Amino acid sequence: MSNAYLACNDPQSDISNMTDMTFSPAETARETASDIGVAARAERLKRVPDDKALLRAVAELTRDLGTANPRIFWSDFLLSAFLGYAALAVAILAAPLWLKLVAAAISILALYRAGGFIHEVTHMKHSTVPGFRFGFNAVIGVPLLVPSYMYEGIHNLHHARTRYGTDQDPEYVPLALMKPWTLPVFILVSILAPFALLFRNAVLAPLSLFIPPLRRLVVERYSGLVINPAFRRRPAEGEARRNWICQETAASIWSIALLTGVFTGIIPLNAFLIFLAIVSAVAVLNQIRTLVAHLWENDGEPLSVTAQFLDSVNVPPPGLLPALWAPVGLRYHALHHLLPSVPYHALGEAHRRLSAELAPDSAYHDASYKGLPGLAYRLARSTMVRGA
Repeated sequence: MSNAYLACNDPQSDISNMTDMTFSPAETARETASDIGVAARAERLKRVPDDKALLRAVAELTRDLGTANPRIFWSDFLLSAFLGYAALAVAILAAPLWLKLVAAAISILALYRAGGFIHEVTHMKHSTVPGFRFGFNAVIGVPLLVPSYMYEGIHNLHHARTRYGTDQDPEYVPLALMKPWTLPVFILVSILAPFALLFRNAVLAPLSLFIPPLRRLVVERYSGLVINPAFRRRPAEGEARRNWICQETAASIWSIALLTGVFTGIIPLNAFLIFLAIVSAVAVLNQIRTLVAHLWENDGEPLSVTAQFLDSVNVPPPGLLPALWAPVGLRYHALHHLLPSVPYHALGEAHRRLSAELAPDSAYHDASYKGLPGLAYRLARSTMVRGA
């Protein structure tokens, strides 16, 4: 979209001119790209009806793309994890500073990619890739303190038709409509993620087994990868509860073992701090990616599916960098909101088909952006104008 989208007129004037008006999805998308304020864009977003032609085309053109390929899943995941841990070992053991820094950068990117498979674990039909949930948690989830139960049962609520962008969405806050200081705080909080997760698993989780009020607090507030501070998680049931208990137990044992190893000198403090620094960097990178996964312009009202799509972001080729900062299909995040069950490795093909078949004035194209810098600038500009 053009930079004109970033300029802001008087929001109240824009909103007053829209009273009792309705727009076609494509018309609204083009209006949204015009020289209007973020408050007016938020108001327009609520008025976007579902584009039935778009939704029908998405369903018809991607019918054959819904099956996960186990070979792609396992090879991509295991190679990423191996590269990440090998580079982590070099970052810990190497003497030259330059080699440490290069290895750390490789480790961050590779472990970030491997960790991104938690998103696939949440959406996938597990019978199509047997054992993948266990493999993810054994290789990445537990060692990096983010077992999949912290995302399963959470992320699916973000995709619920009537929850997206509301106060019932665990993964949404209207960042574009908030104060400017919220963005740096949003990033800085992620730096502390590994420390908070260590404390949660090594201290709070074991203690909560003997203190029911603490257990309720841990379940509601500290058992999900969420960004909405008002969200409260409910206890899991059935198989989900069994998975939760197994994964949480493993994460607690691992966290206690790590801290015990450091305090007894078995694990060198320097190695432990490098590990934490790399995990923190992974969390920060993911938080930056999250900042530009949506436009964050909904003020809490339920949206149509098309409006949810337009409030989300695709960063398709030819750009190469999104493959690093939005891996495992996350560069097609808007498309993913239309096709949540399509595996990550098929989203590129889905995008190619839709881009080729849909008319140039289709609303589909209005969810595509060039890259991270422009999206970050747009969000920062929105907070400074709206939140000042």
